[in-house]
Amino acid sequence: MDAKVEQILLQVKDKLGLGDDLLLCEVKSTGERIVLKENDLGITTSIGINSQLFVTPKEHLDALTPLPEQTCLSDGTFSTIEMFSSREMAYHMSLYDWELFTCVQEYELIYQVFGRYKFGKITCNLDLFLRRFNEIQFWIVTEMVLTSNLSKRVSLLRKFIKLAAHCKENRNLNCFFAIVMGLSNIAVSRLSLTWEKLPSKFKKMFADFETLMDPSRNHRVYRLSVAKMAPPIIPFMPLLMKDMTFTHEGNKTYFDGLVNFEKMHMIAQTLKTVRFCRSTPLDLEAPGTLKSADTSDYIRNIKVIDNQRLLTQLSHKLEPRRT
Repeated sequence: MDAKVEQILLQVKDKLGLGDDLLLCEVKSTGERIVLKENDLGITTSIGINSQLFVTPKEHLDALTPLPEQTCLSDGTFSTIEMFSSREMAYHMSLYDWELFTCVQEYELIYQVFGRYKFGKITCNLDLFLRRFNEIQFWIVTEMVLTSNLSKRVSLLRKFIKLAAHCKENRNLNCFFAIVMGLSNIAVSRLSLTWEKLPSKFKKMFADFETLMDPSRNHRVYRLSVAKMAPPIIPFMPLLMKDMTFTHEGNKTYFDGLVNFEKMHMIAQTLKTVRFCRSTPLDLEAPGTLKSADTSDYIRNIKVIDNQRLLTQLSHKLEPRRT
């Protein structure tokens, strides 16, 4: 995991007897190709959800295309999701997210923001936690656009809104944001027939969720809400990373050879927030159902489509644009 790209390429070259001009390339499900730098570290955890790694001679780079398994998810799991209660799903999602969150070392945030290559360190735990956010977000969209029956789709929409509410109750704000952002994705938000049939109670709930997620005034509503919470909290991690990135990029590290302690203090505040959020162990009351093991297994192994263009195309097939 901590091997550099150049070390990986040397091993591949020796074992397969390939030439010198080799590249390690990430191929996304969209077909986008990203050539990794020789000093990149921790690449297996930092690539996209459905990405694949390819070793290729330089002259064959343009021939790389996604594998069928990166894009071919044709069936949703509506019948499986219907078996589980939303409270039970939120419980297992929160346990898993807490597990990922508590594995993140505070220094990983610094390595990520300042540049891993400068420290020669990996950020695998942070990578996995951030990827989980995207995974949940795309899972919501995937399940919605792969549910062809309108009444089932409305039922699924209700379930996801209830799921978001339970995650919020569990103070799993990372998952809460991921679910709401998934429902706000254009492939879902444009499904007007589906949203029209949603009971007004759930429309109101979702509107309240969107208010909490309002990014205006630097996410003021969210920040005020979190300030009133007691730990344990699973915070909205992308916002914490954004805070640190803005602090780093907007302030010099040194002035005339002297350390900018004001910048270091602001970065330390973000790390203190992380420390505060997990200063108390997570102790959620289990829903107490017989399907607990099945639910946990499902939550930890969800399959998604992460190609936005494909998701939007599937959405238009479900509900063509009104003329």
